[in-house]
Amino acid sequence: MRKSIADQCSLVIPAAAHAHVHELLAMKAVLDAHPETARWVHEDLTRHLRKPGAGREGLSAYLILRALVLKQMLQLSYDKLAFTLQDSTAYRAFCGLGIADGDPKSSALQRGIKLLRAETLERVQWVLVEHAREAGIENGRTVRFDCTVTESNILEPQDSGLLWDGVRVLTRLMHRVDEHCETSFRDRTRVSKKRALAILNAKSSKDRNKLYRELMDHTRAVVTCAEARVAWLKANPVADIIEHYKVASVILELEHFIPLVSRVIVQTGRRILLGETVPATDKLVSIFEPHTDIIVKDRRETHYGHKLAIATGTSGLVLDCQILSGNPADSTLAIELVERQRDIFDAVPRQVAFDGGFAAKANLEAIKALGVSDVMFNKKRGLEVPDMVKSSWVYKQLSKFRAGIEAGISWLKRVFGLRRCNWSSFDSFKAYTWASVVSTNLLIIARATLQ
Repeated sequence: MRKSIADQCSLVIPAAAHAHVHELLAMKAVLDAHPETARWVHEDLTRHLRKPGAGREGLSAYLILRALVLKQMLQLSYDKLAFTLQDSTAYRAFCGLGIADGDPKSSALQRGIKLLRAETLERVQWVLVEHAREAGIENGRTVRFDCTVTESNILEPQDSGLLWDGVRVLTRLMHRVDEHCETSFRDRTRVSKKRALAILNAKSSKDRNKLYRELMDHTRAVVTCAEARVAWLKANPVADIIEHYKVASVILELEHFIPLVSRVIVQTGRRILLGETVPATDKLVSIFEPHTDIIVKDRRETHYGHKLAIATGTSGLVLDCQILSGNPADSTLAIELVERQRDIFDAVPRQVAFDGGFAAKANLEAIKALGVSDVMFNKKRGLEVPDMVKSSWVYKQLSKFRAGIEAGISWLKRVFGLRRCNWSSFDSFKAYTWASVVSTNLLIIARATLQ
C-alpha cells in the first residue's frame, strides 16, 4: 500500500532559527499550498502496481517530492540523502518526518524518486510559475532567453572505446545464460581490450587502421554469437518460471545492445577505414546513453548531451525550459520561444532579450508581429536599434538584463546539478532536468516571499 499524502506523526522537533531554515519553511509552505502536486506524484508511485492498496506502506508522495528537491538543491547521493534525513532536524521537518517516524533508506528513496516522470515534474513547474504570478513575484512581461547544454553521464567518445564497450557488455550478458545453452562461445574480451589499448598507443595511421580492422572483426564475431544465442534461447524456452524471467531479461538486453554495437561497427568503418565524415546526427557516442546528441558551441567546444532553451524573468525565475532534439541553430528557436511564453502567461511579453545567436531580421519581424514592443538581440547582425526597441537607452537596459541569464544558468549548473545528468536513459534525463528547474524555482519563490 502506498501512502498518498503526508499522514506522518505531527510531533516534529522545531528546527534552529537560521536563515536556511526559514527558506526551508517557506519552500514547504509553497508545496503545502498545492496538495495536487502530491497527488500527481502518488500517481507516478502507484502506476506500476497491480494492487496499489495491498502490501506494505511505502514512502509517501509528500516525502518523495520534498526529498527530490533536497537531493537536487544539496547535490546529494542517495546514501547522503538518507543520512541527511536521519541526522538533520531541519530537513526532517521539511519532509514532514516526525520523531515517531522511521528513517527512510537510500534504496527506498532511490526507487521512489526514479519513478517520478518528467511530465509530472513539468506540471509541478507550471504550478510554481502560476504561484509566482499570483504572488506578484513574476509577471512575465520582460523575459530573456538563452541556450545551454546539459551533458550526459558518458566519457569522451572514441571509436575504439565504443567497440570495446560493445564486446564486454555483450560477452557479459551471454555468460549470464551459459547454463541454459548447450553451446559455448569464444570469450574475446581480453584480445579486444588489448587491441583497444594498442590503438591508443599506435604511432602511425597504418598501424592504427590494422588494429581497428582486427578489433572490428572481434566485435563483429561477438555480435554474431550474441544473435545466435538470442535465437537459440527463444527456440528453447526455460521451464522453470524464475529462470525463465531471468533469461527473458537477458534476451531483452541483448536485443537492445546488438543493434547499437552493430551501428558502432558501421560508423567506425566509415570514419576510420573509408575516411568519411559522418554527420553528427548519424553518430552514436555511447551504447549506454544512445540518446546523447553532439553539441558544438560556437565552433569552440564539443559537448555530449542535450541542448536546453531556457527563459527567465526579472525575478530570476525559470519560466520555461525546452529540451531540444539535436543541435538546432538558435536563430530557428526565437519565435517558438516567445510563443511558448504567450501560452504560459496568456499574453506575449512586453519586452524580450536574446543572445546574439538568435538575431535575424525575419525573427525580429515575426516577434514584433506577435505584439512584443521591444525585441533586443545582443548582437545586431545588421539590425538597427530603432527597429528593435524604442530607444538606445532601452536597448542598453535590456542588454544588461539579458546578461543576467548567464549567471542564472551558471547557478543552475553549479548548485542544482544541471551541468551533467548522472541518471540513465532519455526519460530520466528529462526528469532530472525538470527536477533541477523545480528545485531552483522553489528556492527563488521562497527567498522572494521572505524579503
